[in-house]
Amino acid sequence: MSTRLVQHFFDYKSPYAYLAQNATDNLERELGIDIERLPYTLDIPSYLGSAEVDARGQTLHEDRNAHQWRRVRYAYMDCRREATRRGLVLRGPRKIFDSSLAHLAFLFAVEHGVWRTYHDAVFASFWRRALDLEDARAIAEQLGQAGAPAAHFAAWCDDVGRARYAAIQREAEASGVFGVPSWRVNGELFWGSERLPRIAELIAASR
Repeated sequence: MSTRLVQHFFDYKSPYAYLAQNATDNLERELGIDIERLPYTLDIPSYLGSAEVDARGQTLHEDRNAHQWRRVRYAYMDCRREATRRGLVLRGPRKIFDSSLAHLAFLFAVEHGVWRTYHDAVFASFWRRALDLEDARAIAEQLGQAGAPAAHFAAWCDDVGRARYAAIQREAEASGVFGVPSWRVNGELFWGSERLPRIAELIAASR
């Protein structure tokens, strides 16, 4: 099956996307397919509000109602529960990060054939609170450690990177993507890891 027929959309700041990576890898390996991974940057404040807390967990500012707080608290509790079961560290971030820079760097890493090392390191580091997704120097360090020519990243962004990233966002939304983790198989959209068994069935049937 062509890479273009199976796509996976992720966002580094989504705990559910983090937890979906291993299952996506397993699907790719077990079915002998290639899955095209694509960044999709969530606008979380538009539907869950925003907030920032300090190192002691005290709220510095917020724009979130009681219902949104309950949803957010449950989501992180649910994801921590699953992460603990798998032996992963998942610490809720102190604010809602703009992950677009890290997503641009992912595309750069793909171009240089080192996306896997970069991708895994960024997810793990961010959820340990060891990486600021908005820190250009930190992102460049991740690229360098993965083996990409980090010194060329900024120029690449201005040359072709930002346009490519914007096109991916537009095409994702035009195809119906609204959240992560999501997968598109032969043009059919699936949202949420609980849909992976159905995805496997669809891929098997398409053969």
